[in-house]
Amino acid sequence: MTFPFTKVLIANRGEIAVRVIRACREMGIATVAVFSEADRESLHVLQADEAVAIGPAPASESYLNHDKIIAAARATGAQAVHPGYGFLAENAAFAEACAAAGLVFIGPPPAAVRSMGDKMAARRVAAKLGVPLVPGTSEPLADGAEAARVAREIGYPVMIKAAMGGGGKGMRLVHAYAELEGALRAARSEAGSAFGDASVYIERYIAAPRHVEVQILADAHGTVVHLGERECSIQRRHQKLVEESPAPCVDAAMRRAMGEAACRIAAAAGYVNAGTVEFLVDRDRNFYFLEMNTRLQVEHPVTEFVTGRDLVREQIRIAAGEKLGYTQEDIVWNGHAIECRINAEDPDANFMPSPGKILGLRAPGGPWVRDDSGVYEGYTVPRYYDTLMAKLIVWAPDREAAIARMDRALAEYHVSGVRTTLPVLRRIVRHPDFVAGRLDTHFMERLPGGHGSGSRRTVALIAAVLEAYERAGRQAAPQAAQGPGPWARSGRPAASRWRAR
Repeated sequence: MTFPFTKVLIANRGEIAVRVIRACREMGIATVAVFSEADRESLHVLQADEAVAIGPAPASESYLNHDKIIAAARATGAQAVHPGYGFLAENAAFAEACAAAGLVFIGPPPAAVRSMGDKMAARRVAAKLGVPLVPGTSEPLADGAEAARVAREIGYPVMIKAAMGGGGKGMRLVHAYAELEGALRAARSEAGSAFGDASVYIERYIAAPRHVEVQILADAHGTVVHLGERECSIQRRHQKLVEESPAPCVDAAMRRAMGEAACRIAAAAGYVNAGTVEFLVDRDRNFYFLEMNTRLQVEHPVTEFVTGRDLVREQIRIAAGEKLGYTQEDIVWNGHAIECRINAEDPDANFMPSPGKILGLRAPGGPWVRDDSGVYEGYTVPRYYDTLMAKLIVWAPDREAAIARMDRALAEYHVSGVRTTLPVLRRIVRHPDFVAGRLDTHFMERLPGGHGSGSRRTVALIAAVLEAYERAGRQAAPQAAQGPGPWARSGRPAASRWRAR
């Protein structure tokens, strides 16, 4: 089978770039990687058919630079750009710049990115459709007086959230009126710095909720389907660690209700491509619309395992204008899948980043075990980016067997040279609450060892370690420059495998 695209540029790095390269290769599509100075020897650079240097290590000067990435696509003759997740994946201006340059953006239309990226606008869309919402505002808070009035109406505790937020930034929990003014000021300041928009809104705080999200696919011909849900309640500092599908708390009726709500929201937003609609689920299994992520999710492999659908391949097909070619009745769920995120972090030091050289690496294998990795033995994990090194995903006919398979696979996984989340992941999958499916977003606070939220002391420690690492790197650089690179030492001349422009 041939596809309209013959070459795709991947505007990302790490494991997701490798994931997209693999899908393209199976579709007969050539790939172009882009890389910063810190990523010259990264796995995605070595696996792509071509690679283009786009600048210094800071993302603002490389992976977030629209002009450099579009110039790389045009110079290499790529017809389309896949943004992966993070960086430019939910950037409407970048999608528009791609279109202006004659490139296809493999993602949703810019208008849909904007309407769903603004969480208050997304709440208004959901409210019009009758989808349950957490009580709160759907317009930006004007001042502290309005915040106090709304908080009195919906009842403390409340959450203040950034309108354009994500990853826990611009978010504050407020237990009482005395905390409100300071929390509002801090949330606005953080939102402005992180997203360039200081608008915030307020919601009732739901105690110990579950985080459940629904995967949707929508083509440009009017077909929208959902591929079921994922449970993503195991988080630290609002960052997910373990995901699974199906969610233990969801039965067939609830799946149908959540899926239909997600499809209605996507259709109302004019959404096309892959997206995720997130919900909070309370202790009585009531679900409330939270937000829509207009991109591929890190945890997409668990959905792929239980539905048999290659989501990256579907993204490329949809962007090329093809029909899905199937309806909701054709989606079949089979078995249970679990994903664990292998991050270069020290869980015993409150998940402090652990950049450095990987001295030893052995990934697990066996039936229905998948390792989506962006690293290799001898690779140096840079300090500049997200700490995600790899994702370990397993499938089994039922949840009990999937947990046993994940426990076995985690035991086989070996990484030395940097600290990783492997030890805490094994404690999670063996915990009685996890085994029983008793999950919520505060699970990590109950885990022995104190792996809950961060603190100012932890932030200071992280800064100190990164500074020490940077100093060590500067001192070691002259010696490192004298020797061959890791690919040259392995007898694989890098120059023949990629082309730096």
